[in-house]
Amino acid sequence: MRQRFTARAVVVGDHAGTVVPDAAVDVEDGTLTWVGPAADAPDAGDAEVVAVPGVLLPGLVNAHSHAPMVLFRGQAEGLPLARWLREVIWPREARLTPEDVEVAMTAASAEMLRGGVTTSVEMYFSPERIAAAVGRTGARAVVATPLLPLPGMPPLAEQLADAVTLATSAPGDGAVEYGIGPHAAYTLPLPVLRDAAAAAREHGLLLHLHVAETAGEGADLLATHGLSVPALLAAHDVLGGRVLAAHSVHVDDGDLELWREYDVAVAHCPASNAKLASGIAPVRAMLDRGVRVGLGTDGPASNDGLDLLADVRLAAGLARLREGSATALTAAEAFWLATGGAADAIGRPDLGQVAVGRRADLVHVDTRDLAFEPVLDPMDLLTHLVWSGTSRLVRDTWVGGRQVVRDGVCTTVDAEALRADVAERATRLAGPAG
Repeated sequence: MRQRFTARAVVVGDHAGTVVPDAAVDVEDGTLTWVGPAADAPDAGDAEVVAVPGVLLPGLVNAHSHAPMVLFRGQAEGLPLARWLREVIWPREARLTPEDVEVAMTAASAEMLRGGVTTSVEMYFSPERIAAAVGRTGARAVVATPLLPLPGMPPLAEQLADAVTLATSAPGDGAVEYGIGPHAAYTLPLPVLRDAAAAAREHGLLLHLHVAETAGEGADLLATHGLSVPALLAAHDVLGGRVLAAHSVHVDDGDLELWREYDVAVAHCPASNAKLASGIAPVRAMLDRGVRVGLGTDGPASNDGLDLLADVRLAAGLARLREGSATALTAAEAFWLATGGAADAIGRPDLGQVAVGRRADLVHVDTRDLAFEPVLDPMDLLTHLVWSGTSRLVRDTWVGGRQVVRDGVCTTVDAEALRADVAERATRLAGPAG
């Protein structure tokens, strides 16, 4: 199938913040084959022509999510992370069924697609059900099978063996990729982390874990081991290969040097870190060292949304506030963290940019809105997108050239029926035990 998209402009999603006005984008069999000014485009031939009045963006890449936690959205308001997990989240998760996870992930995936997020990195239970959910909605996911010592779960060695079997037997079609998701150094024995990392390196899998999210986490491990969380991971041979560290809030210069040395990528989650009062990650210092950084929403119970475009604006604002500088994170860089930067962070060079050879994951944002006026220069479109754009202006979304959102409505699933189903399941999970 061949398609020709024309748009007011294309925002490429690269580090430079390239904007191509009056643009054309060609797609063949789900891959981008030409991007540039419409006046320079090759003959469209028999391609289906799709004309959009606004801007085309690359599908956003959510670098860290626990999306099925839409079941717990808004619960445990005002609690810090440790109490939030132990008093509310983990007891409810103990009652989850695989069907709960699949329904919740389907609803969450539809929500993300409506907001322009076409790929998410998921760390949650029942990974095969998560894959089935994105198969229904038409999205993409990197699913890091969690390793966590909770009651009712198999021994950790068995969890790891199952995660490796799943990841190495799945088809590599670009829609679903499996990785390994050991929760954190404060919840897992260090030998388990070391074994998980060795398995991930052996098979080229993404190793995704939480690192230095709160000050208390680092202080406790420092008191026990005499090392910061990154140094502890390095000392136990956890680093190396495709490692994606979620949060990395409480890190110093020495820690960031370890991230640079081992090429550890970071999933920056500004909304979750702000809501739980965990802190503000030193994004500018990471980028200046060449550390790969992608933007994540975290779970919808600690954000409380899956609106990555809103997190783009927050990431820019918090970085500037932390550094006391209005240039600490430019609009172009902030948007790149949710697109090309996030794709780089998760090791997926086929995603994240409107560029030849990448997958045709495209988002149409309607710019016929006061939020996008005035436009005195093409770069104003990118600036408005970051500082005043909202996900409600996402009108259409394509994944691999297939339209999955049309005029603001998900075309692949019944979002209203899913909403009712999620509400019913959430009520059951919040009820008394037994």
